[in-house]
Amino acid sequence: MSFMRKLFAGHRGRDDGPGGEQGPEPEPDRAPVGAWEPDPDVRLDGEVAETGTDGAVAPADSSNSTVHNAAEESPSGDIVVRLAGAGVRRGQTHLVRDINWSVELDERWVVLGPNGAGKTTIVQLASAYLHPTTGTVYVLGERLGRVDIFELRPRIGLTSAALAQRIPGGERVDDVVMSAGYSVIGRWRESYEGVDAARAATLLAQFGVSHLSARAFGTLSEGERKRVQIARALMTDPELVLLDEPAAGLDLGSREDLVARLGRLAADADAPALILVTHHVEEIPPGFTHALLLREGRVVAQGLLTDVLTSENLSATFGLPLTLERAGDRYFARATGEPPTAMS
Repeated sequence: MSFMRKLFAGHRGRDDGPGGEQGPEPEPDRAPVGAWEPDPDVRLDGEVAETGTDGAVAPADSSNSTVHNAAEESPSGDIVVRLAGAGVRRGQTHLVRDINWSVELDERWVVLGPNGAGKTTIVQLASAYLHPTTGTVYVLGERLGRVDIFELRPRIGLTSAALAQRIPGGERVDDVVMSAGYSVIGRWRESYEGVDAARAATLLAQFGVSHLSARAFGTLSEGERKRVQIARALMTDPELVLLDEPAAGLDLGSREDLVARLGRLAADADAPALILVTHHVEEIPPGFTHALLLREGRVVAQGLLTDVLTSENLSATFGLPLTLERAGDRYFARATGEPPTAMS
């Protein structure tokens, strides 16, 4: 039994599948969370549509055809995220390029890199909030561009600063969590049952904020908001959870509390696959198994955390001589010497 279903069997999300009750369709002025608007420069199959001077659309660049052909076959059931030659371009700027990366269902990944490295873009691809310009992306066995993303997204838990900004300040904390069952922000006409309230209460307790259930979200501290968001991300019993800088803006005590709670989540064998984005090695929770290091939209290194997280790789990632230290299952980094004039 999965991590959350072992707490409350039979939870009804937006769509229970066979025999389940379909959740209500959102009202016209209240779209599902992260409603995707097609990019006119991107074909539905992920290929770039180049427009010539005469206004005609030219065939997409086939330079990655080998990668595309190799990715045509859906990945195995153990792979929850697969990027094959994936890139995202806006105008002449490449946010990420030629990313080849796979995440399996029992793995806990940390995505690490400086500002502008492409970390949030990777999260947007893995959460089906962004389609690739080049290459292919599979999420939970479905290829982006060939799947109904509104059926896919309830299977994914997500926390991010952008999502937090969309939560109404007056929304009750327990409603913030429960409304994830319908993939909407802001409770309105949805119908919830006792099992929904019980699940939300248990998740809030798991992250130490059950005493805030009746409070307005806008009155919470930054640390409390982050923990409520994680509870929301777990509400639908997701198969994949993405945490985009969950410790950003927290004081030392709040950060350490959150890192410890995420460490317990990572240690649970029934927990979903986890992907955590951060700038800081100090924010890597115990129990995380793999790391993807990015710089300027490209992969510096990836693999097992203990193999990838080295002083050499960290220095290459951040463009600064760094020394990495480990104390038990935690990591710490500090600069060594003067910053170089240029990094190779």
